[in-house]
Amino acid sequence: MTDTPNLLIILSDQLRRQALGCHGDPDSRTPHIDHLAAEGVRFAQSNSTYPICVPFRFTMMTGHYAHTRLVPGIEWRMSPAERTLADEYNEAGYETIYVGKWHLDGGHGRMGSAVQTNRTPVRRPYQGRWEKWFGFELRNGFFDTCYFEDDDPSPIPINGYQTDGLFDVAGDYLRTGRDSSRPFCMVLSVEAPHPPYEAPPELEAEWTAREIQLPPNFSAESDEQREKLIRQRQIYYAMVENLDTNVGRMRALLEAEGLADDTIVVFLADHGELLGAHGLVSKQRPWEESVGVPLIVYDPRRPERAGTVLADPTCTEDLFPTFLGLTGLEPRDPLPGTDLSHLVRGDEELLARDGVMLEFVAELRPGVPFYDEVWRGFRSRRYKYTVRGDKFGAKPWQLFDLEADPWEMRNLIDDEAHRTTATQHHHWLRQRMEETLDPLALAPAYGEEAWNQVQDM
Repeated sequence: MTDTPNLLIILSDQLRRQALGCHGDPDSRTPHIDHLAAEGVRFAQSNSTYPICVPFRFTMMTGHYAHTRLVPGIEWRMSPAERTLADEYNEAGYETIYVGKWHLDGGHGRMGSAVQTNRTPVRRPYQGRWEKWFGFELRNGFFDTCYFEDDDPSPIPINGYQTDGLFDVAGDYLRTGRDSSRPFCMVLSVEAPHPPYEAPPELEAEWTAREIQLPPNFSAESDEQREKLIRQRQIYYAMVENLDTNVGRMRALLEAEGLADDTIVVFLADHGELLGAHGLVSKQRPWEESVGVPLIVYDPRRPERAGTVLADPTCTEDLFPTFLGLTGLEPRDPLPGTDLSHLVRGDEELLARDGVMLEFVAELRPGVPFYDEVWRGFRSRRYKYTVRGDKFGAKPWQLFDLEADPWEMRNLIDDEAHRTTATQHHHWLRQRMEETLDPLALAPAYGEEAWNQVQDM
């Protein structure tokens, strides 16, 4: 073991926390991810602050709240001036490698379709200064994917299933391409289990023939919709199982290459997927299926921490300083998130904070209704409080006791017995908005004295 460990970050897309066996899913087949959790530290209440692809990825790459850079939902390109995770590790002497989906270079292919076709490479200034680049901006379908190496504008096709291919690209580079004289920081960003729901044929056939359990908050407007949602869930689970198999392949490769003892592995996702919970699909809403994401850290230097489960809520802003902290580094500039590496080490078990802020403030786009729902929330250890509205006014929306009601089936916002709890969480939310210099959506509404008189009770 070395004092400068490698860092491998495996980022999945649209993987909700509940879809893993280690989080209690009765149907999921994720033995390799579960084993990673059993050997490492699992954050049981990890949250995606802004549950949609681009804002999450921006925050993971920079450590900043998306709203402080006016980052919208999708149509946005990260400025080359932003200091990124790659900058930190480049300056520390690491080889930095990016593999897979980037989604920080603007454009969204063909809107309104599950299939997006964008074979334009990300220009070098917009690659976040990763030293080695095997990236693409958007998918071209799970069986029709290409990537770009460094500055070469020629697309390189992935033969077969996208997830398998991206793990192959990452594994091949670790075997034969890396600079063995330096530690590495690699981000492996895969599309699965993001739509379009598409799995390897044999696996998809196996899962669509299986009966799966539906959670109590599942609902559908018709029998036809119910069948459609069930099939989507089945294929989703098939994609998750394929992802899990590839996590196992990567860990086996690290072992075979003599890298396992010196490589910290982090497994996480950018946001979840509702899949019929509360009659909804996709993400972008404050329900647990949307904001609740996996965060698992395996540090081979900490065998005594094997199987540790941490209950404190965490957020996306914590990731950047935590990545650095795991490898003994600190960010050059102050950041709003908390370095969680001391929890991984076992120095503490709880965080000295009341909770974390959640938000959704994307650009409003005609014809895409879910972008019209603007909200802010605060997640404490037991409760989740949300406010819905925009600069023209906002009002309380939800209060859930997640300990007593994990499926969020009883909204307590109008329950007089929980008025004090709602008031306290509202105070924490306003405080966090002020601390983060929140310039969007709800900030003006929170400044209206009359509105606050009503809401602060």
